[in-house]
Amino acid sequence: MSTTPVEPDMAPEQNEATAALLESREILPTIDPIEEVPVDLKAPELYINRELSHLQFNVRVLEQALDESYPLLERLMFLLIFSSNLDEFFEIRVADQLRQLKYGREAVGPDAMHPQKVLEKISEICAINVDRQYKILNDIMFPALAAENIRFIRRGEWTPAQRAWVKEYFEDQVLPVISPIGLDPSHPFPRLVNKSLNFIVGLDGKDAFGRETGMAIIPAPRSLPRLIRLPDELCESGDNLIFLSSIIHEFAEELFPGMKVDGCYQFRITRNADLSFDFEEIEDLARALRGELHSRKFGDAVRLEVDSRTPAELLGFLQAEFNLPDSHVYRVNGPVNLTRLMAVRDLVERPELRWKPFTPGMPNKFKNSDDVFTALRKNDQLLQHPFQSFSPVVDLLRQAAKDPQVVAIKQTLYRTGVNSDIVNALVEAARNGKEVTVVIELRARFDEESNLQLASRLQEAGCLVVYGVVGYKTHAKMMLVVRREGSELVRYSHLGTGNYHSGTARLYTDYSYMTADPEIGEDVHKIFQQLTGMGKIQKLQKLYNAPFTLHAKMLELMQNEIRNVKAGRKGHIIIKVNGLTEPKLIRGLYEASQAGVKVDLIIRGMCRLRPGLEGVSENIRVRSIIGRFLEHTRVYWFANEGGKPVVIGSSADWMERNMLNRVETGFELSGKHAERIRRELDYYLQDNTQAWELHSDGSYTLVQPETGEERFSAQQALLDELAT
Repeated sequence: MSTTPVEPDMAPEQNEATAALLESREILPTIDPIEEVPVDLKAPELYINRELSHLQFNVRVLEQALDESYPLLERLMFLLIFSSNLDEFFEIRVADQLRQLKYGREAVGPDAMHPQKVLEKISEICAINVDRQYKILNDIMFPALAAENIRFIRRGEWTPAQRAWVKEYFEDQVLPVISPIGLDPSHPFPRLVNKSLNFIVGLDGKDAFGRETGMAIIPAPRSLPRLIRLPDELCESGDNLIFLSSIIHEFAEELFPGMKVDGCYQFRITRNADLSFDFEEIEDLARALRGELHSRKFGDAVRLEVDSRTPAELLGFLQAEFNLPDSHVYRVNGPVNLTRLMAVRDLVERPELRWKPFTPGMPNKFKNSDDVFTALRKNDQLLQHPFQSFSPVVDLLRQAAKDPQVVAIKQTLYRTGVNSDIVNALVEAARNGKEVTVVIELRARFDEESNLQLASRLQEAGCLVVYGVVGYKTHAKMMLVVRREGSELVRYSHLGTGNYHSGTARLYTDYSYMTADPEIGEDVHKIFQQLTGMGKIQKLQKLYNAPFTLHAKMLELMQNEIRNVKAGRKGHIIIKVNGLTEPKLIRGLYEASQAGVKVDLIIRGMCRLRPGLEGVSENIRVRSIIGRFLEHTRVYWFANEGGKPVVIGSSADWMERNMLNRVETGFELSGKHAERIRRELDYYLQDNTQAWELHSDGSYTLVQPETGEERFSAQQALLDELAT
């Protein structure tokens, strides 16, 4: 297969805008060129900057909007996901770089790139790709949607009847809740909420009190939808939508009676949304977290998005108010809050423009038996979501909640939801007299408030709720059910690579391993003891856990592959994770490559490793798969020639935080499960439609089929094989 930057096949009728944007798609962009490679495996030249690699993943997401093999509304969703991802990138990653500079605590990673240089490169890449995003929206998406009778109607296009309806909507729904703020000494610039839609208005004239300020701010109420559907009877056909911003623009003057509005311009501020704690000072984590959550809305400004037509005077005023330089300002040709356009999914009922629905498959063992315990006593089960159903995991908990023989349930929760099926089952179990212990990670980013509510609900039901270990996020995905069977207590375990969330189980690829293996049950029990109690590290029989044994095991398995090659055998490593940033693991992979071990890395997002460097990583190939589902599985495969391959599923990415600063689990798979994992990894290595290959200079190219080669998508192959 070819990895030259050849573009996807374009239909003959493809419009000029699409062709131009495809033509402008270069190798996604070079991060840092390499000239000479030193031998020292710690040399900064061997490492890609983490933040820039993270940003590049989002650029690859944006590129999906140009893939005409996807349904139209799904292409729009990729365009909007780019905005959502970029919001979080600025809220967390850019904010961290700025904080380092502000307090003089600059920290450099293995790439030795100074935060100031990182910020400059981020600004350069974001400026190019935000501009590209709006070109795709205006020149491709809107015309393509209009061709499908989905129209976003601008103010100048409203008919008299439509304008009359919009005016009534403004007076009934908008005017009662909107609060314009004239700027003067008694009305200073308001404290605007993170990522809220606002307008800056130029005013001419004096108000009732004789004030002549010249400017005002209109915060758009967060309670109002950003997209409004026009009544069908006012339109010729199709789905007709208008933006809330258009309504406010049109009737802004009514908010300032007797004054003239010289101009009304959208803007949006992004703030630092990370939460920081001094763990030595915290006595009650939940109470401290509740106190910090409110401040998230009003952190330091890190980005300003404004209407491209905003006059220099007003823009300069906003920059001064938020203390942001030009490099953190993005002038956009369209709505500043694109993420809110995702509401189109609920306003437009066009299934033919969405992904074709599917039914997740169900293994025969569960299909032919209503008793999950009986099925697991006979055979361990490995499920891959979303291609296979998440229901058996929920059913295990539901059955345990009702079964009088079940005496205890233990569960970790990271991102779940207050009213999920999992939580409902835990509540029922506690009310039925089971001993229910739940380890909730309160600090799951942007889910903190939901997790606090979740903790309260479980505690009220009688569950024992603990928050893990201070300083170490509990990211492990574990469930343990203890059941009395005759004179014995039998343990049933679930271990996963993803969260206990039925919604994401339909969107993320993840593995679930369900077993009645007593040794695994004992290991899971010991890890729960570490989380809820205190004591020394306990030796595990079949599991590996971070921060104690998982990292060391990976280094050991890499060294084993090196020894095999030196002994004349073949060496091969396949790693599929969401991020690869931990320096010792990267050096281990470099050493393996130098020894002649073949290394295949399937890294969805951040990757600090540079493949293809002569004398260092020429035996390493790195690819990223972007498709319908978010790749989330974490599996590690080591050939171990001369013995059986070592295959480990895990909750952990190969990142510092996962290996060294979180509670994670790794579970070894064997027999038919190991064979299945290898077969499915091969699908991802064969993918020639949704795979992006990383080069030594930090750029990515979309892999294309060779002449005469059939197109192959790993995700589609798994859908065809496992779903119905």
